This record gives sequence, structure tokens and C-alpha cells, in this order.
Amino acid sequence: MNAALAQGAGWGLLYDPALVAAPGPGFIASLRARAPAGLAERGRGEVVFVPAPGGEWAVRHYRRGGLFGRLVQDRYAWLGAERTRCYREWRMLAALAELGLPVPGPVAAAWRRAGPWYRADLVTQRIPSAVPLSSRLAQGEAVDWRELGATIWRFHAAGACHADLNAHNIMLDAAGAAWLLDFDRGRFRAPGAWREHNLARLERSLRKIARDATMPPFSSGGWGLLLAGYAEARRLRLRPSGP
Repeated sequence: MNAALAQGAGWGLLYDPALVAAPGPGFIASLRARAPAGLAERGRGEVVFVPAPGGEWAVRHYRRGGLFGRLVQDRYAWLGAERTRCYREWRMLAALAELGLPVPGPVAAAWRRAGPWYRADLVTQRIPSAVPLSSRLAQGEAVDWRELGATIWRFHAAGACHADLNAHNIMLDAAGAAWLLDFDRGRFRAPGAWREHNLARLERSLRKIARDATMPPFSSGGWGLLLAGYAEARRLRLRPSGP
């Protein structure tokens, strides 16, 4: 995937030139102005969907979580353009897409600096007809847990560590195939215990949402199938080739 840079005094953009032509400092604002009424909140991020060639784009504004987030909200310490969260996430998504992994295609990453702080946005291609795993569970719809486990292993086999793997960051498309979103603070790592930590984080997320009275109970059988799919995909990859 090709990448291009545009920048000026106090702003910068990393983008796919096949999708975006000559963006300027008002690129994100112009996208938001095209957004229909309605705002989608996902985790700490603030997301709007805008019409784009071939479908829609998701425009996510970075926001902090926790107690510190109440104080600084959407500001981050400036350490250089290449260390901005949006540039790092854009580059990781691009690398994962090049590997053929199911992630939304990165469109653009933008930062605006004010003194020692910056604010950031990320634009990605919206996955058609996809809904979060948490929503699929809330509707009582079937989930292919075994295939989901195999998909997670594909990311782990590539060394892709998701910093917050949960039921809201896993999307299921119309065919039931899984996609992973929100690689903010994600990174590539050598094999290690982080893989088990990723799975444990997802299990905690599923158990947490199951405590909501409007949600079905946690499915230990479904979780077992996920682990079985993960283990089987891992065995297939590690199996020696040849006769």
C-alpha cells in the first residue's frame, strides 16, 4: 500500500494517494461536514460515517479514557509526527492489510498541533454491513466461534498484538466473517505470553457484557469453540510441510 505525506505549520496528514487527492489542513473538517445526522460512539473514540467512493469512510477522533481522560480529553503529548497515535495506527493497519488480514483499509491519519500537545483523527474504510460482536450477541444471533478463534490466531501468527481486544472491536460482516478494528497502541511483537493475555482480555469483555440484564448469559460452549478454532489454526500452521 502506498503512503503519501502532506503537512504544514501545525498540521500533518498521512494518506493513501489512491483514495485521497491533495488533502490540506481542513481535510478532516470537510469530511465531518459531509456526515449525515447521527454520531456513533465506540469505546473512547468518537466516530462519524461519511459517504465516499465505493462506500463509506469512518472518521474517528482520538479521545483518552479513564480519569486522566477527563482532564485532557483528546490531547496527547507531542513527540514528533511519526510518534503520533494516528500515524502509528495507520501504518499498522496498512501492514496488516498487506498481509491479507481482515482490517478496515486505512485512508488517512491527521494531527493538529498546539504547543506541546496534538489532537488526532483516523479515517478508514467502513466494512459494509458489519456489526460489533457485542451487537450480534445482544440480538441473539449465531456466531461462528470456531472461525472467530481461527481469525484471531491469524493475527497472532503475524505478530499483531491488539492492545484492547474486546467484543466491541470485533466486527462481523453479513457473511459472519470477523474483522478487527481499533489498533490504537497496537504493535507487532515476537511470540510470547501477550497472545494468551489478548485472549484473556476478550474473555473478560464477553463475561462483562453478559452481566447486563439485557444480554444473554456468557456462553462457555461458544468460548470453548473459539479456543478450539484458535488451537486448530495454530496446529495447522505449525504442522511440518512435505510427505
